[in-house]
Order: sequence, then C-alpha cells, then structure tokens
Amino acid sequence: MSRPTARVLTLLELLQSGGTRTVAELAGRLGVEGRTVRRYVDQLIDLDVPVESVRGRYGGYRLAPGYRLPPLMLSDEEALAVLLGLVAGRRAGLTTAQRTAGETASAKIRRVLPRHLARRLDALAEALAFTDRPGEADTPDAEVLLTLADAVRHRRPVSIRYTGRDGRRGERTLHAYGIVAHAGRWYVTGEDAGIGEDRTFRLDRIEDARTLPGSFEAPAGPGPAQRVLSGFATAEYRHEVTLRIQGTTEQIRAHFPASVASLEELEEYEPAAGEDPAAERWMRVELRAERLDWLPPLLASLDRPFVIERPDELRDLVVALADRLASHARRA
Repeated sequence: MSRPTARVLTLLELLQSGGTRTVAELAGRLGVEGRTVRRYVDQLIDLDVPVESVRGRYGGYRLAPGYRLPPLMLSDEEALAVLLGLVAGRRAGLTTAQRTAGETASAKIRRVLPRHLARRLDALAEALAFTDRPGEADTPDAEVLLTLADAVRHRRPVSIRYTGRDGRRGERTLHAYGIVAHAGRWYVTGEDAGIGEDRTFRLDRIEDARTLPGSFEAPAGPGPAQRVLSGFATAEYRHEVTLRIQGTTEQIRAHFPASVASLEELEEYEPAAGEDPAAERWMRVELRAERLDWLPPLLASLDRPFVIERPDELRDLVVALADRLASHARRA
C-alpha cells in the first residue's frame, strides 16, 4: 500500500473515533501539511464517505452523525480483482457445491462498495462475454474442501469417504500433500496410507472428510500440481499408445501436455535414409486413453513427422482419416 493511501485510511480511522478534529490536529497526526489534509478529505468524499466541514474557532472535520463505515473497503483495482476472480471461478467450474455462493458473495461486495465503483463493476459484469460455455463439472462440498486444506497445512492425516470411477464406495486414510485445480475440477493428491502409494482423488467424489490424530512428513520431490499431472499421464485406461514424433519439446507439448502424455527424447534413434542427422530430435510419446477417435485429428494437426508404434487400431484410424480427407479434396 502506498504511503498516501495509508494516510487516507489513517485519516478515516481518526474521524471514526468520533468528535470534530481540527486541521492542525489531523496534520500533526498524519505528518503532513494542512492543505494535504484537505486533499485527503476530498478523496474520502470521492469514496462516498460523508465527511463534514465544521466552521468556527473549534472547527475542523467530522463524519456525518449516524454514519457507519462499511465493513469492507477496497480500492478500484482490489474490487476489480475480487469480482473477476469470482466470475472466472464460476466460468471455470471452480466453485463449491453451493453454486450460488459466488453470486451472493458478489452481491455482498457490491452492496458495501461506494456507489460509483459498484456501478462501474456492474457495467463490467454486463459487458463481459466468453467464448466457451461454463464448466459442467460436479463441484466439491465446501466443508470437505476446507477440511482437506487444513489437513494439508498442518500435515494431519484425514479420513475420506470416496466413490471411485467404478461406483464403488470406500473409506481411505489420506496423507494429503496439496489441493490442485485442473481443467475445471478440484483434486487432492497424497499418499493413500492403506496401500502406501500416492493417489489423486477428485474432491466432488469425496462425501465426507474427517481429520485424524497424528501427523506425517510430506516427501521431497515434485509439487502437488506436477504429481496430479503425472498421475493423469500414467493412469490405467483401455488403450496404451506409443508414438515417435520429430520436433521440439515445445512443439509436441503444445498438443500433448503433461496431463495427457509422458515425453522422452530418443538419444539413440538412428535417422532414416536421407534424413538430416542434425534435424530436430525424435521424441517418444506415451499415453493412455479410453478412446482413440480423438487422436487422428490431433496427429493431423501436429504438422510434424510421426510414427505410430502401437496400437495397430490407431494406425488404422489415421489411415481412414487420411482417406476421407483425400476423398473430400478430390471432390473440390
């Protein structure tokens, strides 16, 4: 906070204490000149704080009788940041199970803001447009989210009731390393104490969370976000896919992020006949997927040389896509 802003807030606190404060008294308390005090008073008036000027020998400034300062005072930038954060959270699906909480929070903030600022933020909310639809993902219970956050901070074990992808319910003891927001969902990652292995759980599938006695030490290594992404890339799915793609890490990651695939540079790959040995390196890309139909269009958009090592089914799908594209091109 800049020093002038801090002095304006100090002036407001002095006036809140009651009575009339002379310009000389306020200037002495703030360490400024009298004309600077008057400028600070004008700034408070601009914020719709009813500061009255009292004339006479014992005159000065006071707050209007009966005025109560709103419990929340935000600058224009702070209010904008809060409002945009609430809007973005709703659009991304990163809300709690109480879906109206973001809307009621926005309404409460607007009620305690100065009228001119509230009107400007309302205009911003009405003017905003989005190119995507709001997330439809299930949202976590607020109490579950807060209980897990407390367990992460204090390194306390937590008991959770969880429903897996197969619909089976069970109780787990979790040593939670962190909470991660990814692609419109909330996740918690940590060690499943029952099996002694790291696991990632969706918060919207946790019915209840209860802190247990004791404590644990978080392991060294990747942070919670990287653990979640690595877990996605190595999770068990119907198909195991292995590709070789020629290009830079950045080019390949633009289409195959860490949450989708693992990436390894092929150090000993022999260039094909006529291929420049100094060309961009070949990378091995490995991923798992329930379906393969989304991969041929993605590989077509790569615009990089690639080889499908497995499965054969994916190779057939890519050939079929190429045939369809060639057929459409001939019709034109």
